[in-house]
Amino acid sequence: MKRRKRSCSNCKRLEKDVKILKEMVATLVIENKKLTAENRFLRDKVKELEEKINQNSTNSSKPPSTDPPGTKPKKNKPEKGRKRGGQPGHLDQQRKIYPPDQVDSHNHWKPDRCGHCGRALQGEDPNPRLEQKVDVPPIDPIVTNHYIHTLTCECGCQTTGRLPEGVQQGTFGPQVQAIVSLLSGAFRLSKREIARIMSDVFHVEMCLGTVSNLEHATSKALEKPVEEAKQFVQEQDIAFADETGWRENKKRAWLWTAVTASVVVFLIRWSRGSGSAKELLGEEFKGIVHVDRWGGYNWLPLENKQICWAHLCRDFVKVSERGGPSAKIGNALQEWAAVMFSLWDRVKDGTLKRASFKTYMVEIKREILSILEEGAMCPDKKTAAFCKNIMKIKSALWTFVRVEGVEPTNNTAERAVRKPVLWRKGSYGTDSERGSRFVERVLTTVASLRAQQRNVLDYLAKACSAPNTGDPPPSLLPGSTTC
Repeated sequence: MKRRKRSCSNCKRLEKDVKILKEMVATLVIENKKLTAENRFLRDKVKELEEKINQNSTNSSKPPSTDPPGTKPKKNKPEKGRKRGGQPGHLDQQRKIYPPDQVDSHNHWKPDRCGHCGRALQGEDPNPRLEQKVDVPPIDPIVTNHYIHTLTCECGCQTTGRLPEGVQQGTFGPQVQAIVSLLSGAFRLSKREIARIMSDVFHVEMCLGTVSNLEHATSKALEKPVEEAKQFVQEQDIAFADETGWRENKKRAWLWTAVTASVVVFLIRWSRGSGSAKELLGEEFKGIVHVDRWGGYNWLPLENKQICWAHLCRDFVKVSERGGPSAKIGNALQEWAAVMFSLWDRVKDGTLKRASFKTYMVEIKREILSILEEGAMCPDKKTAAFCKNIMKIKSALWTFVRVEGVEPTNNTAERAVRKPVLWRKGSYGTDSERGSRFVERVLTTVASLRAQQRNVLDYLAKACSAPNTGDPPPSLLPGSTTC
């Protein structure tokens, strides 16, 4: 009997130990799952942070100026062994020769005697060598005093004289106002530098507040031409659109641009959403617009968009740098994109007919879409998501193939925002809504006039004088007879 009791006691003790062990194993399994999940999360986080740290201008939309030291430059086209400088057969870029009606004096210098034997010389040289000397005289402002008289009538009433029509309301005339606005809007000088230039070059003294007031007056003068330019852009068949960061009153804002062949429009708004894009392009925009994949343009139908391939190529580099299966996908996409751009370069320089280009693009499109489909099943979640997202907008990748005049990249708009970005970096944006209106209007004016090869200062002078004369401001649209 004692043995049986001892055996039962051992069994119970053993069962208890087994139960404890099972509980411990279950606990360890749960902890192992948690640690495994945490490890997977941390590895993904490290990979994400490493990818973010390694972002530069070659694999993202970051500008080259933000690249850290040691960043490898972009792979350019192979060198052709050319020397630096002008190449044989290039068009000469010589200094402009002023025509006779713009020359103030003509001087002829003839030798009196022969430089060899000393004999007196006579006759004429039918083709004398011309050397033009150009200089600018010292600039002195034109100062006009207007004495406003007040006379008393026999009835005792006093009447004060008035300035005649056409005389500016304020101390400085339209030419001074135009120069100040040009220095600010076209050359991005600070108000302090503008005041110094006006003093040193033009001998016109003004304070910083006056510079701001003249800019505001120019802004009001440009309001109608800029609105007309905006309407013109919204009616065009092809446009390039982009946006970049801005600061207004030390708060985050956005500068938008829409670029066409002859007119460029800028807007500064608080939002980067679709509302600002609709205001820029017009809700009923019927043309084709070059854009990146920013969600603010999602309201546009895919058939009205051309997705920027420059952005795509940088994303292909990012995919390839993830390694593993992603590297295969990214490298293949880069190779076919390079083939596509090499053919496109030939279309642009006229060595490949557009019909032949379309034929070649059939295979290229098929290969790229096949790679994207493969990438959509990639074990790397980011690469798979990227490929799936591109497949959703695939019809907007090839608009430049079917529509003549459309480019594969949005580089035109990106070039347009470079000067505003430099302005923002130098001035930290604007301090008020009034300043933002001046920036967007003067940028629109300068960019549009330069696209049309019109003189900016002449236009600004006419626009600034229009309120005094009662004439409508000159137009910014192409074909205008003014300026």
